[in-house]
Amino acid sequence: MFSGFMTNAWEVATLVALVAGVVGFFVVLRGSAFPAHAIPNGAFAGAAGANLLGVSPLLGLGAFSLLGALAISGLTRRTRSDVATALVLVFMLALGAAFLSQSTEYEPQIFALLFGEIVGVSSSQLLPVVVLAVAALAAMAFLFRPLLLTSLVPEVAKSKGINTTLIDGAFLVVVALATTMTVPVVGALLIFTLMIGPPASARMLTSRPTVAALLSVAIALVVVWAGTASAYEWNWPMGFFVGAYSALAYGVVALVKKLRS
Repeated sequence: MFSGFMTNAWEVATLVALVAGVVGFFVVLRGSAFPAHAIPNGAFAGAAGANLLGVSPLLGLGAFSLLGALAISGLTRRTRSDVATALVLVFMLALGAAFLSQSTEYEPQIFALLFGEIVGVSSSQLLPVVVLAVAALAAMAFLFRPLLLTSLVPEVAKSKGINTTLIDGAFLVVVALATTMTVPVVGALLIFTLMIGPPASARMLTSRPTVAALLSVAIALVVVWAGTASAYEWNWPMGFFVGAYSALAYGVVALVKKLRS
């Protein structure tokens, strides 16, 4: 379990947990669950299109994630956030259906992108994931304070001259980066659980933002490591175990909190 090709799996799983834990904390804090759900599901269309063209699905994921984030950010300035997100999502899903209808040799790769395939991570895929992880974490470090202010006290943020619209758009771009690196591991359909379950659990444990962010990463690491071991042991999709363990972590924290109160 800890040798050979599984070495790449453990390394990628750790990077995924670090990024998802930090980004997911702000997804929960800002109430951005719908965009965080829409971007990876819509970006799946990019992977399907890339597969049709015979290029790396990671390129398609990255392109459609970024385009989806920019489109949501742009439309939100003209209409409600939920309407803008839904419009972008249905359009990208329509493109995905069109791409899939033209392909005849996609089943293994598409299944992996939908539900995750941690044991299929190759050495050639490791470097792009590392680059994306470093970029996402660096962006979150740079945006940490402005994101906190615009999330918790937007009036104070505006009084300090912070452009909230720009921060919102930058955060969606970071979500796109996180999506690009995590979808091949967790899957487009279940990445949402990794960005919501651990951060939501962490927020129930403490009201201090920095501590909650660190707890979110710690819970995400436990969930992803347990999911990696389970996927290897039982040969089930990684996304299933990540979703199940994320829900279990949230349930346990909620139960403990209720009993203590």
